[in-house]
Amino acid sequence: MGFERCHPAVNLLYFTAVITGMLVFQHPVFLIASYICAFIYSIKRNHRKAFLFNLLLLPLVATFALYYSSYTHFGVTILQKNLIGNNITLESLVYGVVLGLSVAGTCMWFSCVYSVFSADKVVYLFGKASPRLSLFLAILLRMIPRIKKEVKRINTAQSGIGLGIGQGTVWQRLRNGIRILSMVITWTIESLATASDSMRSRGSLLRGRKAFSIYRFDNRDRAYVVVMFACLTITLMGVMLRQMDMQYDPRIVFPTFTPMFWIFVSGYLLLCLMPVILEIWTEYRFRKARQAI
Repeated sequence: MGFERCHPAVNLLYFTAVITGMLVFQHPVFLIASYICAFIYSIKRNHRKAFLFNLLLLPLVATFALYYSSYTHFGVTILQKNLIGNNITLESLVYGVVLGLSVAGTCMWFSCVYSVFSADKVVYLFGKASPRLSLFLAILLRMIPRIKKEVKRINTAQSGIGLGIGQGTVWQRLRNGIRILSMVITWTIESLATASDSMRSRGSLLRGRKAFSIYRFDNRDRAYVVVMFACLTITLMGVMLRQMDMQYDPRIVFPTFTPMFWIFVSGYLLLCLMPVILEIWTEYRFRKARQAI
């Protein structure tokens, strides 16, 4: 009974808040706090695959920062010149890292969104407001794992006749991969058409249609929302007091580090860690209950 068991509106509100903060805040302290929390929670949700994916993002961030600093010219602290004679400055390099971490952290948060939101939650949230959008998102969320299984099934079948992705020379493997990709695309188009016809025949787009749901806004959700809004209030106070403003051009200028600044950081850090804390607490209570049996 982790964060995924909370009410869909609570899930949507939380991920909207943290992803917005990841994209908007450019202060290194807040950015690193959100990045670390996204790193931890994505591993908590998706385990080894998330760990490998998160590690893969780090060299991409460094590559983007080097590219950005080589072709975007601002700042006064010159580090060196690139191959075409342009100055690489410390300010542009740091700002490139900030942009790269924002995008990488957003990708990690979205991986958590995908693991928490199910098709039922999407239909529940958007079914009344936009039936077409809810139907599209539900089919999309269900289609992605099905495509993965279909790729494995087709590759297994092709490997039986010597045409698998890992069989033959490099050129033959490329041809086999293109053939399997063509099969998967054809299967995906047919599946989408079949799913669309099936949902239309069930009246999914009729006006006034109601959807079955098992979600109730209980006391646990109320307590979670109260704590979340308290953290959001502290964070927004920091925004109003300009504690998250940063200047990278022409010099890197930090706001004054006052005791109130660390209160704002603590509020934002608690906001980002709330799902992890909830799931750890749930697992602890579950273990205690099993020991008491």
